[in-house]
Amino acid sequence: MSTQSRYLKHYEADHLTRIALPIGGIGTGTISLGGRGDLRDWEITNRPAKGFVPQGTGRGCFPSLVIRTTENDGTPITRLLEGPLEEWEYEGATGCEVPNHGLPRFRECSFDAGYPFGRVNLSDPDVPLTASIEGFNPFIPGDDEQSGLPIAIIRIRFKNLSKAERDVSVCANVPNFIGMTGQDRENSNTFRQERKLCGIEMSPGNVSTTSESWGTMALTTPSTTGVSYRTAWRKVGWGASLLDFWDEFVETGELTDRPADGAAAPMASLSVRRRVPPGEEASVVFFISWHFPNRVTWTPSQESVDCDCNGACGKPEIVGNYYCTHFKNAWSVAEYVTNSLKELEAETLTFVRAFLGADLPQVVKEGALFNLSTLRSQTVFRTADGRVFGWEGCNDDSGCCHGSCTHVWNYETATPFLFGALARNMRETEFMRSTDEHGRMSFRVNLPIERATEWGRTAADGQLGCIVKAYREWQLSGDTISLRRMWPQIRAALSYCWIPGGWDADRDGVMEGCQHNTMDVEYYGPNPQMQGWYLAALRAAEEMAHHLDENEFAVTCRELYEFGSRWTDVNLFNGEYYIHQVRQIPEEEIADGLRVGMTSGSATPENQLAEGCLVDQLVGQYMAHVTGLGHLHDPATVRTTLRSIVKYNQKEGFHDHFNCMRSYVLADETALLMAAYPHERPGNPFPYFTEVMTGFEWTAAVGMIYEGMRDEGLRCMEAIRARYNGRRRNPYDEAECGHHYARAMASWSAVLALTGFHYSAISKTMSFGAADGTYFWSTGDAWGTCTISNGKGEIDVLHGTVDVDRVVVQQPDAPGNDDDAATK
Repeated sequence: MSTQSRYLKHYEADHLTRIALPIGGIGTGTISLGGRGDLRDWEITNRPAKGFVPQGTGRGCFPSLVIRTTENDGTPITRLLEGPLEEWEYEGATGCEVPNHGLPRFRECSFDAGYPFGRVNLSDPDVPLTASIEGFNPFIPGDDEQSGLPIAIIRIRFKNLSKAERDVSVCANVPNFIGMTGQDRENSNTFRQERKLCGIEMSPGNVSTTSESWGTMALTTPSTTGVSYRTAWRKVGWGASLLDFWDEFVETGELTDRPADGAAAPMASLSVRRRVPPGEEASVVFFISWHFPNRVTWTPSQESVDCDCNGACGKPEIVGNYYCTHFKNAWSVAEYVTNSLKELEAETLTFVRAFLGADLPQVVKEGALFNLSTLRSQTVFRTADGRVFGWEGCNDDSGCCHGSCTHVWNYETATPFLFGALARNMRETEFMRSTDEHGRMSFRVNLPIERATEWGRTAADGQLGCIVKAYREWQLSGDTISLRRMWPQIRAALSYCWIPGGWDADRDGVMEGCQHNTMDVEYYGPNPQMQGWYLAALRAAEEMAHHLDENEFAVTCRELYEFGSRWTDVNLFNGEYYIHQVRQIPEEEIADGLRVGMTSGSATPENQLAEGCLVDQLVGQYMAHVTGLGHLHDPATVRTTLRSIVKYNQKEGFHDHFNCMRSYVLADETALLMAAYPHERPGNPFPYFTEVMTGFEWTAAVGMIYEGMRDEGLRCMEAIRARYNGRRRNPYDEAECGHHYARAMASWSAVLALTGFHYSAISKTMSFGAADGTYFWSTGDAWGTCTISNGKGEIDVLHGTVDVDRVVVQQPDAPGNDDDAATK
């Protein structure tokens, strides 16, 4: 199977430093493949673990991949399968402190990046072979089960450069770090040999069965010949454990077992030998699988917090992991993948080839594809009942901002268009579990799910955006049964705008009230951000109500939308962009649950947008375009606003920029500021106004493309990805309030904007707005390609099924062409 079509971008030299490709399934955790070939960030025990590399019992007992061959005269040549260290890594309190610092390594290294595939390329003039490390986990849009496997698949390829046949041995070493803390746990490793699989099963010792780090691991290979192993390394002092392993492997290329002798974290080593003819290639595959069932709630009860028995009483409030309901242990995961690897890899590659083969700018493919890794990071998890939840992002060792925060997750479009069942799952939680009988939706979900509404506070943008998303999921799936079931709560959520003291208490289509929002403050008075979400929600509700024969409610939504849209263009547009009319609202006039309290005062509020030019002031319009709801404002005004964002918010070079909060852009980089104040700035604006955050930048840039400002939008996207270049930041980790931030998956919308893709399972229509070429499309349940030629579209379905009666092609600057669907 060709490997070239798996990769999009090539990194070399100092651009390898920050690369860390997360390998794992949706909701399972990950192990990352570093740019130089190291295995880092072992985030598999139910929490983030940036920088964590587990250590076994003994000095130098770290995870590693090692390769061994011989010179012509039989002299062994052994190398760690990693490239050079950075010079800044040389110094520490005890010298170089990088794991495996003392092992010989390859001199030359590069990284080929795609997603979910990544490849480290290694060579050395003193070694008669080249080697590569390929890492991946199955990623098949529309199939969340096969894309949710707790395993890292590592394939080592090597080519014999000599003129003689060579024996080549490859060894994988992994410590059994189950339990993570404490030295008395005495974990155990057991070698198992089966017909298609062999390797080492890792079991816990004295670890509490309710601990979140209790579970099993396995290091396995589908190779069944040439295999040797150790279930433990020699337990001796100083560096003798590593020495004993190294000496034996260098001398023989094979391993003999050692007794564990009560080691708390015994090493597991698995070696495979291959005979390689001159000029030929061979490969060895390793699986690292895991099974940690005890995910705990992100909102522990006071009883659980007060418990001091370290979980022995069962009070940690375990919510579990969905993947653990499918597999008995880590070994069974490896068994399943062994039997399915060929099909899983082929389907994954079909997706990658279809996407990379699309006629789209590289920066769009990069941003859309690489940010999909967030779905498999610790940002996202699935509880044992199958529900999907997400942090906003991840701190180094904990989740950041709990609750599937509605006002953050509103922006992303990767989940609905690639894994529709998961998106519908989230909508069900929002409306059927997080929305109370009054229509108030808690913008953070407490767990267990029975406590979903405990947060008790709502975000204006979050709640209204969920209504738009409900419409989107209905259109993409055609699931009117689910829509009918959720409709009373959807309608109540919109009607909540009109309660006394609410966002639109006078029911005129304008959000005048106290509006908590994604800037983590309350805005007082009409503003473009919340107003745009409101207009989009009204339009979405109108469409859903008509379909459900609730025509009176649909008319109400239409009337409020039309008045609100006109009012916004007349009263908030200042000739360049939309502004915020700050209003004083007495606290007693604010309905319960609207005020989170993160803004100073309400009678004379601080932390307001006011006259600022906000980077995502057209976020409602952005999502209206994505969902096919059309323009919410005068199109000319929208384009003028976007040009103003480019004029005022785009900054080339930050050497002279003052920032009173977090720095996600520095020095010579280019970015869109969260807000600019070209005319008048309040003394204390909303807290993030001097920052830069990629999710908001993607939103603005996609909006530009939808409005015909292709060049400007692509330049903004180029600026984002230039910052995540491997040298300064990890290409697979666009951060905001934490690593792998959910909002950054708005990057998928660039694919939608440039292809003009829309699909309605209700009207059975698939639409494109693109020039002749081949494009990738996806509905969340099916995906494939569309080839457009002379204004006609031919659909090729590569996964799933899609019900299409018409393909509509509206080419740029050309009249649309309606054709019967050509499907194969």
